Amino acid sequence: MERSDRAHRLPGRAEVLNFRISGGAGIALKGRTNRPRKSDRTNINKYIRAKEVRVIDPDGAQIGILPISQALDAAAEFGLDLVEISPNATPPVCKIMDYGRYKYELTKKRQEAKKKQSTFQLKEIKVRPKTGEHDLQVKIGHIKKFIGKRDKVKVTVIFRGREITLSKLGNDVLERIAEDTADIAVIEQPPKFEGRTLVMVLSPK
Repeated sequence: MERSDRAHRLPGRAEVLNFRISGGAGIALKGRTNRPRKSDRTNINKYIRAKEVRVIDPDGAQIGILPISQALDAAAEFGLDLVEISPNATPPVCKIMDYGRYKYELTKKRQEAKKKQSTFQLKEIKVRPKTGEHDLQVKIGHIKKFIGKRDKVKVTVIFRGREITLSKLGNDVLERIAEDTADIAVIEQPPKFEGRTLVMVLSPK
C-alpha cells in the first residue's frame, strides 16, 4: 500500500530552516562552533577591556596608573589614540600615540627585518690543483653568477693520489679565485683542509 499521508514525508529544507528559526533544537551541524575567533589585533581606545591601565604619554614619560575612562580622556586631550602595548602586564601598559603612524612604522620595521633575513643557498664549485686557465675562468664565471644571486659558494680543491703534495698549487688556485671575485665577494672561510680537500667559502659583499 502506497503512503500518501504527508505526515510521513521528510521535512523539506525550508521547513528545517523554519523549525530552527522558531526556536526548535534543529539539526546539529558537525564541526561548527559558536566560540568567537581569537584576534591578534592591538587593542586601542574603547576596545581596551582593562578597568585600569598604566599610561605613558607621547614623549615616553609615565603618567601613572589610571582608570580606563581617565586614560581615554588623557589621550583625547592630546588628540591621539590610547594603544595597549603590553596587554599581559598587570595592569596593562598603554601609550598615547598616533596609532596609524605606529602601525605604519611597525610594518616598515617588519619589512626591513624580513629583507635582512634573506635566504641563501650554499653552492659548491670543485677544482683541481692543476685546473687549466680556460676551465678555471669558466668556474669563476659560475661563482660570480652564484654570488650575484646572493648565494654563498664553497670552493673545493680536490687532490687525488700524490697530488696531496701539491697543496701550494691548491692554495694558489683559491687565491686566484678570491682575487678575481673580490669586487663582489668576501672570504667567509679562509682555505683549510678537510681530509684530502682544500676548502674556501665565499659570500656576497
